[in-house]
Amino acid sequence: MKSFIAAVRFITILPLGRPGTYDPRGMIPHFPLVGLMLGGIVAVFDGLISGLWSPPVVSLLDVILLVYLTGGLHLDGLGDTADGLYGNRPRDRALEIMKDSRIGAMALLAVICALAVKWAGIMELGAHRHLLLLIVPGYARGGMVVAIRFLEYVRPRDGLGKDLFEKPLGLADFAGFILPVGLSFFMGWSALILNAAFVLVIFALIGFYKKRIGGITGDMLGAATEILEAVLFLAVSAGGVL
Repeated sequence: MKSFIAAVRFITILPLGRPGTYDPRGMIPHFPLVGLMLGGIVAVFDGLISGLWSPPVVSLLDVILLVYLTGGLHLDGLGDTADGLYGNRPRDRALEIMKDSRIGAMALLAVICALAVKWAGIMELGAHRHLLLLIVPGYARGGMVVAIRFLEYVRPRDGLGKDLFEKPLGLADFAGFILPVGLSFFMGWSALILNAAFVLVIFALIGFYKKRIGGITGDMLGAATEILEAVLFLAVSAGGVL
């Protein structure tokens, strides 16, 4: 439970456990489960308000709730990553820009686009709406586990995510995927779309990160989470499949 609580406190604002609980290596396997918890809150919230407003309004409130529950942590990483990696800047300059707390034009555009795509995807969810609201945040946070496994941390001395990379991950560290992947198969063939989209997006991001700066930072982990969440919601709502 200590490791799970550490994961909750690390990537959400939920006041679970005591302040100061921190277990960088132990909390990694719990990231998908924390995502499921966030998704569960959003799914319940969606069900409670769906009779009060139209689907576009409800979906917008779902997106806002996700932002609130995470304290904007991943969105901040997405913005910093967009500012740093846009263009052909040298690696060291890109890392320097990502560390700057000021927001640039690319950061603003990336955040707006990610939120818009997420809203559009959630609005078009069909029969499995609440199940997808539950599990997609789990997949998105699970993407951090995959990125930690396949990429090196590129900041030599500091950074929010440095402690997560001190020891290599093993097969047991992916156990948190069992529940979201298992739940996905209650959607039948639509599970293939979700899982295929997850694999394609996370490994495309890993390839891009590795080619661009040879590894990853904490900001880029957050960016991967936001990109995955937006694209997965959009993918599973495409063409009325669900």
